[in-house]
Order: sequence, then structure tokens, then C-alpha cells
Amino acid sequence: MTGGGIAAIIAAVALLILVLFIGLVLVNASKTLSEINRSMAVITRDVDLISHEAEGIMANANELLEDVNGKVATIDPLFQAVADLSESTSDLNQATRRLAGRVNHTGKSKNIGKVATAMNVGKGAMNMYKNHKVKNK
Repeated sequence: MTGGGIAAIIAAVALLILVLFIGLVLVNASKTLSEINRSMAVITRDVDLISHEAEGIMANANELLEDVNGKVATIDPLFQAVADLSESTSDLNQATRRLAGRVNHTGKSKNIGKVATAMNVGKGAMNMYKNHKVKNK
């Protein structure tokens, strides 16, 4: 065998090793692609299920929101009535305070005398009634 023949055999063996290595890489790549395809099928199915569930949840949420909006619209006049009542009560309290202040300042000393006189008259009338009742027995 000559040097050229040995070189040709070495080159042929190297080429065979290279082809075997490339074949192994391609087999592994094929397995990886098969796994990717299976994973994609599972992911697609799961995403489809999730999207259907999300649609149901969104429909329920929209229905609930419409229901809440309707109830709030129903309750809104009640809150307005309560606010109006609070304002009226506040106005009435202010008017009562002003009236009490006027009565307190304008006739405090006059009213005390009148009340005392009325009490004395009432007390005297009660005593007369009791005396009359005792005499009639």
C-alpha cells in the first residue's frame, strides 16, 4: 500500500465517522422535534380549554356586573332621599337652635316669673281640690 492509498483509507474512515456522527445528531434532533410536537399538541389543547373557561368566566363577570349596576341604579334614589332627609334634618336643627336662642335671650327673666306664677296658681288649685275632697268625705 502506498501513502496515497493509506491517506484515502484514513479519509474514508474519517468520512464514515463524520456521517455516523451527523446521523446521531439527526436522530436526536428528530426525537427532540417529536417531543416538541407532542408538547405543542398538549399546550394547544390546554390553552383551548383555558380559553373556553375564560370565556365562561368573562360572561359570568359581565352578567354579575350588569346585575350590580341594576341594583345600584335601584338603590341610588334611596341614597339621594337619605341625603335630602339629612339636609332637611340639619336645616331643622339649625332653625331649632336659632329659635331656642331667641327665646332664651328675649324673654328669659319674663318667662321665669310667668312660670313661677303659673306653678303657684296650679299648686293653690291642687290644695283647694284636696281640701274640698277631704271636707266632702
